[in-house]
Amino acid sequence: MKILPKVKAPTFLQMAQWIINPVAFMENAARKHGDIFSTKVGLTVDNFIFVSSPSALQQILTNDRKQFSAPGEANRIIAPIIGDYSVVMLDGDIHKKRRQLLLPPFHGERMRFYGDLIRDITLRVMAELPQNQPFKARSATTAIALQVIMEAVFGISQGERYQTLKKILAEMLDIFNSPVMASLLFFPILRADLGAWSPWGKYQRSQEKIDDIIYTEIAERKANPNPNRTDILSLLMSARDEEGNPMSDKELRDELMTLLFAGHETTATSMSWALYWTHRYPEIKAKILQEIATLGDNPNPIDITRLPYLSAVCSETLRIHPVGMLTFPRVVEKPVELDGYPLEKGTILMGCIYLAHHREQTFPDSHTFKPERFLEKQFT
Repeated sequence: MKILPKVKAPTFLQMAQWIINPVAFMENAARKHGDIFSTKVGLTVDNFIFVSSPSALQQILTNDRKQFSAPGEANRIIAPIIGDYSVVMLDGDIHKKRRQLLLPPFHGERMRFYGDLIRDITLRVMAELPQNQPFKARSATTAIALQVIMEAVFGISQGERYQTLKKILAEMLDIFNSPVMASLLFFPILRADLGAWSPWGKYQRSQEKIDDIIYTEIAERKANPNPNRTDILSLLMSARDEEGNPMSDKELRDELMTLLFAGHETTATSMSWALYWTHRYPEIKAKILQEIATLGDNPNPIDITRLPYLSAVCSETLRIHPVGMLTFPRVVEKPVELDGYPLEKGTILMGCIYLAHHREQTFPDSHTFKPERFLEKQFT
């Protein structure tokens, strides 16, 4: 049996490094310890394990729950943002039932509708950009992502409520962009509401304003049901479980906040990196435009997603800059061996997506942007 490597620095120093520069923390640890190592960034002692080898990740993510579970309680750190009733906070049969309620909006004809909506919003935002002068890609992609969520998820596209919600959402999403604010999630003792100008107080007031808008929107739709609406909020409101029960207002609110935080900044960041790389390498941009041109003047969004070179560019963007650096935690349910290391029951595992994407054995020259690697090889 092999002995599990441990990051040696004191707990507080590890936490500080993780909050301020997580990429450097992971890369330094991987250089010293390899594909699996123990850290203290989870405020636990010697049992918070980072895993990045393909074989270990496959064992963790595809095994049955008798070996590894994904308890919602392990995601408690993000509860102040998304609430207690989001699907990521649930586990067991309750989690399974919620997933069954959430999946229908993301299939078939509805996906084609959302594709058209995303294309139209993108064209609208891009048309407003200045010509022949620099612009911030992140600002443009943030605007696209936020408007898509507003219209596709919340089903609000115009009027005073739209403008108010858009403004508050943008402000609230900016709050956690600094390491100082991110630390509030790691250290609950820092979450003190000291008034509207204090960091946590500012967040709390933004959250209250958003909740007021969401609950008002839900109440109005219940009073005036419209079966022709296709936004995700309306579809979730019409969903029923096996006993015929709808989701509560609080459950609807928490799922909306989850979609917002899971789909806004992540998507905007990935699109920004894609624009960066295609701007840096004109030959890549030329290949993309040439491929899209084969679809005619008004290509169908679904057909665009099937273009092989464009798909390779998207995959390489997500590989080199994964915005979700870790999987949700997995908990060892009984003693098990992982890549030759013995793990005791209760050990907390994190699949490290960033390190997996930068393993030289899997992706040679991993810090170089090479879309062709996804055309030359089919990765499992």
